[in-house]
Amino acid sequence: MRFSASFLDRASQAIRRRPTISKLIVICALSSGGVLAYADAKSDHDFETSELTRKKKLVVLGTGWAGTSFLRNLDASQYDVQVVSPRNYFLFTPLLPSVTCGTVEPRSIVEPIRKIMHKKVGGIKFWEAECYKIDPTNKKVLCCSNIWTNMDGSGEFAVDYDYLVIALGAKPNTFNTPGVVENCHFLKEIEDTQRIRRSVMNCFERASLPELSEEDRRKNLHFVIVGGGPTGVEFAAELHDFVSEDLAKLYPTVKDLVKISVIEAGDHILTMFDKRITEFAEEKFQRDGIDVKTNFRVVKVSDKAITMTSASSREISVPYGMVVWSTGIGTRPVILDFMKQVGQADRRVLATDEWLRVPNCDGVYALGDCATISQRKVMEDISAIFRVADKDDSGTLTVKEIKDVLDDICERYPQVELYLKSKQMKDFIDLFKDANSNAVKESKELNIEEFKKALADVDSRVKMLPATAQVAAQQGNYLAKCFNKMKICEENPEGPLRMRGSGRHRFHPFRYRHFGQFAPLGGEQTAAQLPGDWVSIGHSSQWLWYSVYASKQVSWRTRFLVVSDWMRRFIHGRDSSCI
Repeated sequence: MRFSASFLDRASQAIRRRPTISKLIVICALSSGGVLAYADAKSDHDFETSELTRKKKLVVLGTGWAGTSFLRNLDASQYDVQVVSPRNYFLFTPLLPSVTCGTVEPRSIVEPIRKIMHKKVGGIKFWEAECYKIDPTNKKVLCCSNIWTNMDGSGEFAVDYDYLVIALGAKPNTFNTPGVVENCHFLKEIEDTQRIRRSVMNCFERASLPELSEEDRRKNLHFVIVGGGPTGVEFAAELHDFVSEDLAKLYPTVKDLVKISVIEAGDHILTMFDKRITEFAEEKFQRDGIDVKTNFRVVKVSDKAITMTSASSREISVPYGMVVWSTGIGTRPVILDFMKQVGQADRRVLATDEWLRVPNCDGVYALGDCATISQRKVMEDISAIFRVADKDDSGTLTVKEIKDVLDDICERYPQVELYLKSKQMKDFIDLFKDANSNAVKESKELNIEEFKKALADVDSRVKMLPATAQVAAQQGNYLAKCFNKMKICEENPEGPLRMRGSGRHRFHPFRYRHFGQFAPLGGEQTAAQLPGDWVSIGHSSQWLWYSVYASKQVSWRTRFLVVSDWMRRFIHGRDSSCI
């Protein structure tokens, strides 16, 4: 192949007219002496422009309440969003106890994560894999897939990020009790509910076998729940209803041998609820024949018996047919490793600031059960607060100067407002009343020591947020809104005044709003504790529970499935198939 002289001349002229050509690739065709010249037209200016317009990589770890809430509310068109999770669905965890006994079917409370992402403009990538290490220095997350292997057969790969949102949730807390992992069921994942359901039915089938002593039948039909929190209590109530309403008809010869026990290390069950709910729950369980053992601590679980102890008795061993362990949550190994890297090795859970940022980690956020907000204390910043309020540098504060920064103080330190409510104070200025409880005059001036004395007890109202779906969902929603207006707030910050620095914070800090909590107690009765110290117990609260949980489903598909499962249970009862 041979090119004419005129063609080569025109090609060289075209290249000379582009002095910013970044690359020139010449391919020589030796046959027939021909020469072909190819020029890459990308200039240095084009490269710089593409760097400026490149979307920031946003990596989200986890598809639980926090991660899914974040994805649903995020403007994905602004970022290159990549999601890494070992499960490709969102799980509505509050209904897990209902799944264990067939009240609700497993697929009714899961929504494929790709279906959620498909509705987002801008596109979101999803990798079904588990993150086993976070590298904040190089801004990478190392992942491993169980459904794919690369060339070296490991299935490992790395994902770079500019922003990282950690929403990995937590694992069950066993308190290192011997035998728990090997012999107990947990209630955290959809697979757990299916195993529990099979185990319950296997216990009834074994107890129905011929030539079995009554002692063995009683042992097989002894169901133990360790933990008197909301999950343990709701499962005990669901199991009691399942046995009394459905299984008693199918296994009439062994129905009277069934025993359900709830073991709680504290003085009462449902201690996070109002005292009225706690007392009602304990009385109802007693009427239903559910044995509640308080002040007992489990020290060992073997394949045949559970060993516990209390302050008033020595160790006792009780045979069982099935044990469900529901004693709270613990930190996952990948988070523990990450905490060591960021200087939090002495903590039990990953700490963030009020904006859900991990301290000393550029672009890293953590939310949900895997992290907790470390609220800044007023007394740590008292001198800085005084300096910001003292605009005239007089060394004293007037009432007017305090009022000018009052909103910023209450927003930055929410414990101030909680303290005022606990002391039934109407105004922040009431903190500065004199010894005779006389109101402070506008002209009154306070020095730094008087200011410190007035706020000395405010930090006693600092509270840790509970590890609930409600908190995680609100955090995900909040963080998504922050990311959506990231560029706007860079130029026009909307947050409170910086007490240790100049200007304002970019965003308002996260504030949790409690909308209430439920405790289903079986027999179509539920305890509800709503804001304003409003407590309701009974059948009306059960219907409120139905409506709230149906409305909180993430899609109309799951909403329809859950409601139809409830209707099916009313008409036909629960399914007892051992599947």
